[in-house]
Amino acid sequence: MDTIWPDRLPDASGPKYKLVSDTIRRAVDNGRLPVGSRLPPVRELAYQLGITPGTVARAYTVLTDAGVLEAAVGRGTFVADRAGADTPGDPIEIDVIAHNTNDPDPHSVNLFSPHLPSVGQSQLIGRLLADVAAAPPSGLMHYPSQAGAKPAREAVLHWLADLPLGSVRERHVVLANGGQNAIALVMQSVLHGRRPAVLVEELAYPGFRRSAELLRADVVPVAMDDHGVIPEALDQAARNHDAQLFCTTPEMHNPTGIYTPEPRRAALAAVARRHEMQILEDACYLVRDARAPSYRMIAPERSWFVSSFSKCLTPALRFGFGIAPDGQAARLRRAAEHGFFGVSTPMTDLVTKLLRHPQLPALETEIRRITNSYLQAAVNILGVYDLGWQAEAPFVWLTLPAGWRASAFCLAAEAQGVRIRPAEDYACRNARSPHAVRLAINAGISLESFEAAMLRLRDLLDNPPDRIGV
Repeated sequence: MDTIWPDRLPDASGPKYKLVSDTIRRAVDNGRLPVGSRLPPVRELAYQLGITPGTVARAYTVLTDAGVLEAAVGRGTFVADRAGADTPGDPIEIDVIAHNTNDPDPHSVNLFSPHLPSVGQSQLIGRLLADVAAAPPSGLMHYPSQAGAKPAREAVLHWLADLPLGSVRERHVVLANGGQNAIALVMQSVLHGRRPAVLVEELAYPGFRRSAELLRADVVPVAMDDHGVIPEALDQAARNHDAQLFCTTPEMHNPTGIYTPEPRRAALAAVARRHEMQILEDACYLVRDARAPSYRMIAPERSWFVSSFSKCLTPALRFGFGIAPDGQAARLRRAAEHGFFGVSTPMTDLVTKLLRHPQLPALETEIRRITNSYLQAAVNILGVYDLGWQAEAPFVWLTLPAGWRASAFCLAAEAQGVRIRPAEDYACRNARSPHAVRLAINAGISLESFEAAMLRLRDLLDNPPDRIGV
């Protein structure tokens, strides 16, 4: 790559990102950059050319969108093989619009919770809402019913068709007002007695703890390693407590990004069987290309599957669902009906249309592509440090270097206009937590602003304080 670049950009008018992209395109067209050539990291090329990383990132994005380059998260950016690409005469008719961002204050960046890119899902949902309002299939003058929600449950299974869930039927699905509500419904269905115990990963989604505490259950953290919960630790915790439920996120663990492989899942399921525990699998960070069978496939008699489209489409609608083990759906359905009678009929009508819409797969693909571009920026800038991440995950897990404590780093980051979450947010009360932080992907701001935030965090990491605060 060095051979095609002068010491500075060509003397020409126009935006700098276009000068960069045109230079790369010419090098690809004339063969000086053959297929498979790896381009320099964004920061390296920006330093060489004396321009901002955001300018280089925008040039790379333009060429990636055009099919000239391809980005592989964690490996870099390469010259793409366009031999089999679509030609201009073969347009793909999908309802995807340009990625919309909102940067009222580029210096103030919220990485507390993931923010999905807007690529047309809002417009599609708006049109479907208008259709439902004009002619609601379920009507507007009666309570929700099991029969009336059947098309929505069938649409959920249509949407989940590619996931390894084992034998599942529409009758196993119970609709909820978001994934968190579905977690609470499962706990209401499973837990009994005066002080039941819920076992969770030692760093876990806080919603597990909150739902359990509302039901006056004891929450017990279980030790983990690089593959998830340790089976021996789960066995010991189950022996020491009245453990009735084990909560886990095995495919894309929140907050660390750890993946639990199939042999480990099988070992944990065996422990659950031995102690007659139920298993709650949280798949709200839905992974389309799951690498291992779900617990519902491994232990179908005791595994409950919970998800929503909040982390892959939009969190605004507050729609989620639980899938019960065979023979236990009535318990889950009763918890929903006794709690709120059922999800509103306009919502189930909307979801039925949305999850079966022919344009939805293209929108989801574009959301994942853009999320990966932001994720790649985070990995490229912060990857020299101990970083946990997965492709398509809307967050990264950063173990802090010596000299930083999580609380101090979060305060320093906020002083630089970047809000992040410390590890202690994911630990049980009174438990020790590592000096680590979670950085959510915020694709609601421009990639340039996001990269600038990553660079500010990198500067903090490179320059720890002389004294560690107490």
